[in-house]
Amino acid sequence: MSKVAVVYWTGTGNTQAMAEAVAAGAEEAGAEAEQIFADQFHAADVSKYTSIAFGCPAMGDEVLEESVFQPMWDEVKKSLGGKRVGLFGSWGWGNGAWMNDWQADAEDTGALLEDPVTCCNAPDDAALGECRELGKKLAS
Repeated sequence: MSKVAVVYWTGTGNTQAMAEAVAAGAEEAGAEAEQIFADQFHAADVSKYTSIAFGCPAMGDEVLEESVFQPMWDEVKKSLGGKRVGLFGSWGWGNGAWMNDWQADAEDTGALLEDPVTCCNAPDDAALGECRELGKKLAS
């Protein structure tokens, strides 16, 4: 059985809703899914999971959240080579450049990336469906 970590940071609950949908999709596909807030995940945890979904909203000038998520990401990304990874998050302004930058950074790790999932503000049914599909892909 595959084991999927869904690691996220949320400020308004939008990214948490997305994380719940990713975990639900993984479980629907037969995987064990664990939702983990970003400050509770470390590089040593990466090897415990078959695949990992990371979720973070766009902050400030379209960057990852800087006090909790970015430090965790900087620590764990060095351990992601060859690991199946998905990225997701919401944004409320700009044009989604934060996800493009984050995806490029993730590609540089050697991770095996699924297509990212983004939405503007609160996820609607379509975005939640994409998150469930991401979870299913990471579970297979």
